[in-house]
Amino acid sequence: MSHSTPALAEADRLMTVCNSCRYCEGLCAVFPAMELKRSFSDGDLNHLANLCHNCGACYHDCQFAPPHEFAVNVPGTLAQVRAESYAHYACPKAARPLFARHGTALAIGMTLITALFILGFVAANEPDALLGSHLNDASFYALMPHNAMIALFGAAFLWMLIAVFMGARAFWHDVGTPQVGVTDHAQATLDAAQLRYLDGGGMGCFNDDDQPTDRRRLWHHFTFYGFLLCLAATSLATIYHYVFGWHAPYAWHSGPALLGIAGGLGLVIGPIGLLRAKQGRMEELGAQGFRGMEVGFILMLLLVGASGLALRVLGETALLGPLLALHLGAVLTFFLTMPYGKFVHGLYRYLALSRHARDMRIAPVPKP
Repeated sequence: MSHSTPALAEADRLMTVCNSCRYCEGLCAVFPAMELKRSFSDGDLNHLANLCHNCGACYHDCQFAPPHEFAVNVPGTLAQVRAESYAHYACPKAARPLFARHGTALAIGMTLITALFILGFVAANEPDALLGSHLNDASFYALMPHNAMIALFGAAFLWMLIAVFMGARAFWHDVGTPQVGVTDHAQATLDAAQLRYLDGGGMGCFNDDDQPTDRRRLWHHFTFYGFLLCLAATSLATIYHYVFGWHAPYAWHSGPALLGIAGGLGLVIGPIGLLRAKQGRMEELGAQGFRGMEVGFILMLLLVGASGLALRVLGETALLGPLLALHLGAVLTFFLTMPYGKFVHGLYRYLALSRHARDMRIAPVPKP
């Protein structure tokens, strides 16, 4: 079967080898899913690639790994296919190559430009608010009125939702639009929440030695649940504002503040851990040509979390204005770049897990 990219063709070759061997079938979800097929379309391979959590266990267990002439490197090849799938399904098509090549520079640049624009606009129209906004009872809105903030960030958030939905729909269509039931979604949610397959088959994840010292599962948990807590803080603050008429900034002991602090800590600890883990990760296990996209996404999460915590600590000082501009620039950039970076890997992986749960549920049981 012909494939659209060299990475997909290599993945097809490796799946043929692995289907003949099946030594690694108990390590993760990829190999049981692979065993249901004898030939693989591009959609099948993209499904398997997004099902792979890149734990690296199969690379260390494989007797055909380099320097063997078969050169079997499943995690590295599927990482390449997976990264290329983010660009392939991105909407609109014109944005596909940008963040893959220059993700870090674009993300940081957009954040700084947005922050400088906000500061420049305030300096031109109300210069006293630049370093004196903390003296205003409605300090958060001295730099940018509430309605303007809602309009700008609401539009960016809506665009993100549309673009991510279009990419997810294209991915789902490519993997065959399986009829997934409620129990399949429940299983996929549980697997995703636990990062069930980022554990090397129960032994932990390996890197360049025989010790399961890879802590990416822990750092992912900090990051993911930190993000959810920040989302909960924003949602609760919205209810406070529109339902009860309680306006920001909120006291330290308030619900939005406590959720935001906990989430911000997660978005600092998790991304720092992920960046350190990425520095020590074997190059053979990662995708080539997409480092900017991956690092840019992690840095944006870190910047959002760190600037949010700084606002909480220094929000009653003259630094409120510059910090708020930086935080708003980071959040806006995060929304705008989400459909074109590593953020979508969580959604595509969830969809792959839901299809896998469905496939395992309806798979024929082998006779004893």
